[in-house]
Amino acid sequence: MITEKDQARFWAKVALPDEQGCMLWLSALSSAGYGRITMGGKTHYAHRISYALAYGAIPTELQLDHLCRVRHCVAPDHLEPVTGRVNVLRGQTPAAANAAKTHCPRDHAYDEENTYVDAKGRRNCRACARERARVYRRRVA
Repeated sequence: MITEKDQARFWAKVALPDEQGCMLWLSALSSAGYGRITMGGKTHYAHRISYALAYGAIPTELQLDHLCRVRHCVAPDHLEPVTGRVNVLRGQTPAAANAAKTHCPRDHAYDEENTYVDAKGRRNCRACARERARVYRRRVA
């Protein structure tokens, strides 16, 4: 439960919306760039507090995705509860970049017919795997 005093303290640390509608956190940031605030003896992420104040509790199995891609933005309408997988794949991470690839390094399509997933969960090209197997069989024969 966030008291009125805590709410007033929270909003005092938020800038008015900029041209993009971002409401930037003006106080402490985590090492990853997310706003942080201590309330009731516990440290919380500022964007989670903002979302909860505007829309209610965040389902425990979901994360908040910053649609604006600005980590210290606390504008509630810039936040969307999504699964961890969706959040990662929307981001600017190696996992997201790899998931967005439509062709292997040798330009074979990553489609249902030409793609398989290995035991480690990685996507692989069937055409390249066949070629590697051919080269291996020639070498050991």
